[in-house]
Amino acid sequence: MSHITLIRHGQANSTAKDELSYDRLSPLGHEQAAWLGEHLRHSETHHTRLYTGTLTRHIETAEGMDTGLIPIRDARLNELEYFTLAGLLEQQHRIPFPQPGGFAQHLPQVFDYWKAGKITDTPESYRQFEDRVQSALHEIADGDGPALVVTSGGLISMVMAQAMGLGIPAMSRLALAIVHTSMHRLFPIDGHWSPVLFNAVPHLDTPDRRPAQTHM
Repeated sequence: MSHITLIRHGQANSTAKDELSYDRLSPLGHEQAAWLGEHLRHSETHHTRLYTGTLTRHIETAEGMDTGLIPIRDARLNELEYFTLAGLLEQQHRIPFPQPGGFAQHLPQVFDYWKAGKITDTPESYRQFEDRVQSALHEIADGDGPALVVTSGGLISMVMAQAMGLGIPAMSRLALAIVHTSMHRLFPIDGHWSPVLFNAVPHLDTPDRRPAQTHM
């Protein structure tokens, strides 16, 4: 098994309330991606492969990082459709989309209802999301050399939850904590993945860039 470094995309359109309008980087998101790429080059961090989801924000982040690697795009690395799920939750259970500051309570509700099958007509089931994430990561791990994977926060929290055996409350807290363009590393130990890095943003950890440590 090769070690894998997961990267959350740069800041997207934080005012969006649907999947399509969210799926593009903000000007700050482009800067975050460029700063991360600069950090990887200057620190001589060695990776031989680059994977991304097929979402625009994943592709733009990988392009902004300018790693020199040819990206392999895999739809299994795409984010869960949170806005779609939230809309269905509101329609079917009258739980409204959260106001700013309300995501900490709303996200675990979405996950709970989704996992329990209480939301109908979803783009995919919770189990299908789990399975596609696990299959994609296993295939990447079976390849040669360390890999970079540009994806989204919900997927990263699912990977970490799978690696550590966490339930929905803890997975939700992980998802809410993940910073744009942060790095999360899984290292194989005795045939299993162990998280050895979580939410690392050395490229944003200077006084002038700390305001760029964004979550939304």
